[in-house]
Amino acid sequence: MKFNTLHDLFISELKDLYSAEKQIVRALPKMAKAASSSELQDAFQEHLQQSKNHIDRLDEIFDMLQVSSRNKKCKGIEGIIEEGQELISKGKTNSNPDALDAGIVAAAQKVEHYEIAGYGTVRTYASMLGHDKAANLLQQTLDEEKETDQKLTLLAETMINVEAAQPPNR
Repeated sequence: MKFNTLHDLFISELKDLYSAEKQIVRALPKMAKAASSSELQDAFQEHLQQSKNHIDRLDEIFDMLQVSSRNKKCKGIEGIIEEGQELISKGKTNSNPDALDAGIVAAAQKVEHYEIAGYGTVRTYASMLGHDKAANLLQQTLDEEKETDQKLTLLAETMINVEAAQPPNR
């Protein structure tokens, strides 16, 4: 895709986020299954529903703009998810479950930070281009992504990392 205008870039970035959300929806159940902490599992299940809502919002934006959501694969999120799956795969066989949970939280926060950067960018583009309704929808998603990141941080700092810091078999 050529970027002759900010609008072209805006559409490309929306497609990137759409692909990212689709990949995240496929990855979250695997992350929830791999987690030993019920609180972490619940956080992933909650974010799975949010991610489905994010896809719906993006679909609404694509409809407003009369643009297809297809034809882009988010390679950035693909790599981040792949790293997380590798961590889970290696960790299942020889890791302390608490330490593995800490690693899963770190992997999930990498995903969140990617999304926060992406949604912040497209929200700004939408505002600059006069797509006020799209900007409002994107802001809602951005707020939810930040909230999820904060929840993961709190969970890590008050429980997951604390337990992972303890010697196994306590």
